[in-house]
Amino acid sequence: MTDVVVILGSKSDKEIAKKAIEIFDRFGIEYTITVASAHRTPARLAEIIETGHKNGVKVFIAIAGLSAHLPGVVASSTIRPVIGVPVNSALDGIDALLSIAQMPTGIPVSCVGIGRGDNAAILAAQIMAVENRALAERLANHRKELVEKIEKDAESLLKELVPDREETSGL
Repeated sequence: MTDVVVILGSKSDKEIAKKAIEIFDRFGIEYTITVASAHRTPARLAEIIETGHKNGVKVFIAIAGLSAHLPGVVASSTIRPVIGVPVNSALDGIDALLSIAQMPTGIPVSCVGIGRGDNAAILAAQIMAVENRALAERLANHRKELVEKIEKDAESLLKELVPDREETSGL
């Protein structure tokens, strides 16, 4: 069973995909990853989506730049959640972001920030955590770790900038 299918519009998007894979591995999420083009390999893309359905996929992540039609084409072929990740390839990625975010009524695609494969993976995990308590717990612990890191950073920054100060709460 595959929880998430990650589709890259181009192999050159692999660095963005690596961010997602790190999150999936950390949270124990099963995934598959492949390359398909909405325009150049539509039959391959259709097969990937169909196979994903057969394998119980819960979420699709589509990483695409330029016209960024990949997430929309995936969304038009499934009722499963689709998360689009815009790639910074032209116009600083704004073109891809707008293409992904501005889907027509009835065919929504969730869109994370430009190049944010990590946030796409976290969002996929949050979607799956609705029905998976263990995953929800791992996400809650992840959030606690984020809070702890910021608190440590705040304390460290104050010590660096004002080393003689006794109060280190930053407040």
